[in-house]
Amino acid sequence: MSDAPRDFPPRTASYEADPEQVHRVLLLYSGGLDTSVMLKWIHDRYEAEVVCLTVNLGQPGEDYAVIEGKARLLGAIECHVVDAREQFAEDFLVPAIKANALYGGGYPLFTALGRPLIAKLAVEYARRSGCDTIAHGCTGKGNDQVRIEATVATLGPELKVIAPVRSWQMGREEEIAYAREHGIAVKGGTETVPYSIDDNLWGRSSEGRWIEDLEHAPEEDVFQLVTPPERAPDEPETVSIGFERGVPVALDGERLALVELLERAAEIGARHGVGIIDHIEDRIVGLKVRDIYEAPAAALILPAHQELERLVGTIHQNQFKPQLDRQWAYLVYAGLWWEPLRCDLDAYMESVNERVTGTIGLKLYKGHARAVTRESPFSVYDARLATFSESGGLFPQAASPGFIELFSLQSRMAWRLRHPE
Repeated sequence: MSDAPRDFPPRTASYEADPEQVHRVLLLYSGGLDTSVMLKWIHDRYEAEVVCLTVNLGQPGEDYAVIEGKARLLGAIECHVVDAREQFAEDFLVPAIKANALYGGGYPLFTALGRPLIAKLAVEYARRSGCDTIAHGCTGKGNDQVRIEATVATLGPELKVIAPVRSWQMGREEEIAYAREHGIAVKGGTETVPYSIDDNLWGRSSEGRWIEDLEHAPEEDVFQLVTPPERAPDEPETVSIGFERGVPVALDGERLALVELLERAAEIGARHGVGIIDHIEDRIVGLKVRDIYEAPAAALILPAHQELERLVGTIHQNQFKPQLDRQWAYLVYAGLWWEPLRCDLDAYMESVNERVTGTIGLKLYKGHARAVTRESPFSVYDARLATFSESGGLFPQAASPGFIELFSLQSRMAWRLRHPE
């Protein structure tokens, strides 16, 4: 039995765990500082068995055998490592691409898209491992707690949740001290408070340290994925991205499986400094924060998809769909992946994307990516109508004066009523 104090904060939600009923906990485990400290802390404080779940969503540079070994060394009775890259790409990133999903005009939702899948897998493995409780490493100031807990409460209502970071009153320095005291290895050493990192196939986020100072310009050590633009190649590169029904299927004419395509797109974009986002963001919990994002795959795929969508859509589709895109992004950002409205919006996105087939060429140069070529069998563009090389071409220019008179009629009448002089 542990002699650790067992005073717990009062519960405010029905899905929060009663400490006396916590016997076996499934911990969402990354191997980083928070969850490594958490594994030991849960074991001691709740006197509970801990089962770890690590989900591979395409985080670069991870050694999952090392992560599993570390979990077992710290006392986990089981450690499950799940490769969910294909499921993440097909079931979460594809809908996001079809919805041109950006929150606040810049954030491509990579963490927000990963959390409902991670939480869904947590419910599945908690049931499989006989766990009564799920633990996560989210803070009480972020959006991820909403995304994970809303998913668990929706898909696994019999399961309870504990969130140690919300209750243990430790900052990053205290966590490092705790890790040092208990012999817990911390990635990158324990002398410097690390950035708080989250990454997957679609991007990488960094928080903490100088990022919280709005007057502090980015330091280069934060960029571990994207080459700083000033150090990117001096020669531009043009890359073509092929789509079928809204889904990216080819790079430079080579057909690729989706995960491989996203990984290659990320490598190309990162090499040219494309995808750095220094973003001021309105969180669901009410905070306004600054995040540094590196999203080279999204920075290529999303603009290319949007450009192709504009090419095949009518003026009315192109004016209307961005409204739904923003609503879709908001729901996902807010942790409401399982909200029926998102499924309703997906039905519209699927319909629009039926004809989003073709190829967009992007020119990459020192942090910028811009469309330079466009091709689609469903293009609404017709060069014979648009041409200036002939007088009129096939477009009936003689009909324009009548159109202008009728089109401007109400505007002209209203202006005259407001200016009788």
